[in-house]
Amino acid sequence: MTPTTAQTPARSGTLTGTSIIGGTDATGGVGEVAAVDPRSGATLDPVYRLASAADVDHAAELAWEAFATYRATSPEARAVFLETVADNIDGLGQTLTDRVTAETGIPAARVLGETARTSNQLRLFATVLRQGDYHSARIDSALPDRTPLPRADIRLRKIPLGPVAVFGASNFPLAFSVAGGDTAAALAAGAPVIVKAHSAHPGTSELVGRAIASAVASNGLHPGVFSLLYGTGESVGIPLVTHPRIKAVGFTGSRSGGVAITRAAADRPEPIPVFAEMSSINPVFVLPRRLENDPAALGAQWVASVLTGVGQLCTSPGLVFLVAGPGADAFVAGAGEAIAATRAAPMLTAGIASAFDAGAGAFAQHAGVRPIAAGSADPAVAVPGLPQLYVTDAATFSGDERLRDEVFGPAALAVIVDDVADLPGILAGLEGQLTVTLHTDGAEPGAAELLDIAELRAGRVLFNGWPTGVEVVHSMVHGGPFPATSNSQSTSVGTLAIERFLRPVSYQNVPEALLPAELQPSNPLGIRRLVDGESQR
Repeated sequence: MTPTTAQTPARSGTLTGTSIIGGTDATGGVGEVAAVDPRSGATLDPVYRLASAADVDHAAELAWEAFATYRATSPEARAVFLETVADNIDGLGQTLTDRVTAETGIPAARVLGETARTSNQLRLFATVLRQGDYHSARIDSALPDRTPLPRADIRLRKIPLGPVAVFGASNFPLAFSVAGGDTAAALAAGAPVIVKAHSAHPGTSELVGRAIASAVASNGLHPGVFSLLYGTGESVGIPLVTHPRIKAVGFTGSRSGGVAITRAAADRPEPIPVFAEMSSINPVFVLPRRLENDPAALGAQWVASVLTGVGQLCTSPGLVFLVAGPGADAFVAGAGEAIAATRAAPMLTAGIASAFDAGAGAFAQHAGVRPIAAGSADPAVAVPGLPQLYVTDAATFSGDERLRDEVFGPAALAVIVDDVADLPGILAGLEGQLTVTLHTDGAEPGAAELLDIAELRAGRVLFNGWPTGVEVVHSMVHGGPFPATSNSQSTSVGTLAIERFLRPVSYQNVPEALLPAELQPSNPLGIRRLVDGESQR
């Protein structure tokens, strides 16, 4: 089967229902999908035709062809390219906002915030490229007179891995999807990107995909630098991961999907790294002194964080641990009142809503779990997520592993423990997390021990705050031990995300005329380098 393509790409802002392969529309032909408005249940035009294995192969070969020239572009050229993508996304304006809301039910205010985050993180990586530390340039000068053996001239820089496959996320249609953090980091590193669009928001994906393709063309880059494919895991996802031209994978989604992709990548003749963000319950530990001052208000704050995005954020803190006493009782009461004051809101997809109902239903049917409060139903919402709060004791929680499973949606579980001394053991028994939150004055018994354990369990440890709302900054880690991610040594948010798509290369006794710019004696890029053990510019 040969890929089916059209010769004239659609203009930016026009929805065609086609994949984009190297700047050219590809009509697909192995099925179709259409977005559904989760608020009304209405099917949205256009219908998207799904890509074939031949389309995957075509995109991958183009990406490999593009890699030769794209990896050789200057940091400045890539920075300008990323800024052009950001400008193009911002230029979509109301067209993009309306489509995101129609496909996901996400309110316009949050869409605007996520749009700004998406374009700003592209611009942030442009500053990373200009600043230059990502090269990790190191020089150890030759020591020809050293005895008993001389030392060669040895220099190091980092180079891109090669074409990267990125899987769009359901819950962040912009910031973790077509032009999200994975794509931005890979393009900044000098790696072409092929995105598998998420079927829940295909129109959003096409709008952003065309913004990137337009930037590729206007910056004179090889068209294979970016492609966007629609398809199932079987027809596009696994063929992408196993294609020999793909050298790394970025994924945000379910634990089952991330594990399947990781296994497929590991089983290749040439295994490749998969950076998958998967599952996290983001536990919160509230120590007794923190409950001495308005615990009911603290409970309401917790609920506000849990319900952000209808509970469909990867950092939603759906689990809280409290030490038994009047403060814990007031916390739960305040949380219950906050839940009771809410109404059902649209979830992203019918599939996500069904999985949420099953997870929350497991709480409701558990003999050791007690319901505290629920929000009001809204018959007008086609795909509703009903806010719910439950409470249990430490013995029940510790005795049933199912209570530790992520419930993706607006449900929360409070666990009451007998003594603060029980908390470290509970935390140590949890799986890896994106976040662990501690509410404490820092000086009370147990705080230091919990921090010591928390840093082994999570990529981000918070004090006296809430984990929803991930800042895109240099010091952010959005990652953690399995099953939070498949690789705890990386982050999918922040400037360190570029490291995932680079590898170090040493150059020994290379003639000066052949040295890459990062390692030339004159330092033409003006970057910071480690020269004979000292930081220099």
